[in-house]
Amino acid sequence: MYLRLLTYNIHKAIGVDGKFAPERIVEILRHHDADIVLLQEVDRGAPRSNHLDLASLLARELRYRYRAVSMNVSLKKGRYGNATLSHFPIGRQHNLDLTIKWRKRRGAQHTRFHISNGEALFNLDVYNVHLGLSAGERDRQIERLLDSPSVAHPRNSDACIIAGDTNDWRGVLKRRHFEPQGFQCATDRRPRSRWSIKSFPSYAPAGGLDKVFYRGGLRRTHAYRSRLKLARVASDHLPVVVDFEITPASESQLRRVRIQ
Repeated sequence: MYLRLLTYNIHKAIGVDGKFAPERIVEILRHHDADIVLLQEVDRGAPRSNHLDLASLLARELRYRYRAVSMNVSLKKGRYGNATLSHFPIGRQHNLDLTIKWRKRRGAQHTRFHISNGEALFNLDVYNVHLGLSAGERDRQIERLLDSPSVAHPRNSDACIIAGDTNDWRGVLKRRHFEPQGFQCATDRRPRSRWSIKSFPSYAPAGGLDKVFYRGGLRRTHAYRSRLKLARVASDHLPVVVDFEITPASESQLRRVRIQ
């Protein structure tokens, strides 16, 4: 059994040409056809995005039946934050506050998916993150996330993914925080590389800011950034796509819990 995950900072659907064009985001997401889509910088009710609810618009246009939205930043009018779109049912959702003191509000949107293989359920916890701009802030945010009960002591979970815009230019989060907790980086350019697939800025990628970390019953089969010409202008980030296989070990565990 396979699943495709995509993470994308859509920059409020405002491209590097300064145009607000959510239809470009729709076309890009439709092309990659992911099962689970993690979006950052998603507006709701803001004048710069025509007062639209972007998560609702994208879910409707792309026919994602399930979605979760966590607004982290309040503007003079409107808000923005993270959104998760899915073809799989969402069993639970909540937003873990990652705000550090006086800095911009940040959050980790937690969604739990129940994925059926026709005989049993595979439980997958996903955290959609947009981390801070300073290294010290990111360190504290990841420490808070990894120490949270849902990550440190997961219940009824077969696998966990933490992904999104990490703002981690130097690639230190993996070595310092994720590897000691048993996570692998699905977006490494090469096995055991310090550097991730370059995704920012979209028109001339120089840094691997958009990362996917995982542990548990998943095996990465393929990872890449979007090569669409449209993606180079639709946002200042490129979407990053990872294909996973639910591992045979997990499949055997699944069959011990039959769908009622």
